Amino acid sequence: MPSPFPGMDPYLETPHLWPDVHHELISGIRRALRPLIRPRNVARVELRAYGTDENDPGLDVIIPDARIEKTRDNSRKTSRPNSNGAPTLTVVEPTILPIQLDDEIEEARVEIIDVKSGSLVTIIEVLSPTNKVRGSVGRRSFLQKRVETLQSEVHWVGIDLLRAGAPSISHGAATECDYRVIVSKAERRRCFRLWRVLLREPLPVVGIPLRAPDNDVPLDLGAVVQHAYEDTDYALTIDYTKPPDPPLAKGDAKWADKLLRSKGLR
Repeated sequence: MPSPFPGMDPYLETPHLWPDVHHELISGIRRALRPLIRPRNVARVELRAYGTDENDPGLDVIIPDARIEKTRDNSRKTSRPNSNGAPTLTVVEPTILPIQLDDEIEEARVEIIDVKSGSLVTIIEVLSPTNKVRGSVGRRSFLQKRVETLQSEVHWVGIDLLRAGAPSISHGAATECDYRVIVSKAERRRCFRLWRVLLREPLPVVGIPLRAPDNDVPLDLGAVVQHAYEDTDYALTIDYTKPPDPPLAKGDAKWADKLLRSKGLR
């Protein structure tokens, strides 16, 4: 069953589902590019790792349910004797605190590599929620790695399919949309190529740059998202009768309600 939305499905953005979606998108991008870039290039999935701690504001999107759970009222505690008359201890319910056990976060990206030289040609990143939290370690790491790439001869592609959080660039044109794809070609660093996408629109076919003499190759982002949706049976677990998380703007919520009702999902 395909997604009911013409482009990005906002229900895929929900924090508890996004890690799996991100994994599928990375794998799907590599799968889609493979026949287009060979034999001179190959696509590999690599990890970008960074350290974090309990003071990192980005942890709020890694553990979306982070909260202190209230316990029942234990003000009236009594000890009841057991069969031999000795008192038994009453177990008091504890407060539940979620924790981040691993202080290193790993985020996957696609790297296109020149087969002959083994050199890096293009980096393709699908943004995670931590990359969009201002002041977070994840955002600082993401921006620093981007700066390093832009100072090299490697092409950079950033795919942002999350409405929440701060866009990766502050230019007004990049903020006045729901989703965006940004491409920086090594030979044209002063100009970013920007695809702006609204919720109600199909996702674009994006030109992925390679090293000369190879031309850009097309990445059908809509097909990648739809393949991920169908291949992982997201339709079986998404409840379209409820609003997505994060919620839609008022106008988009009305449009989505009409769309979902027309497809019998509400």
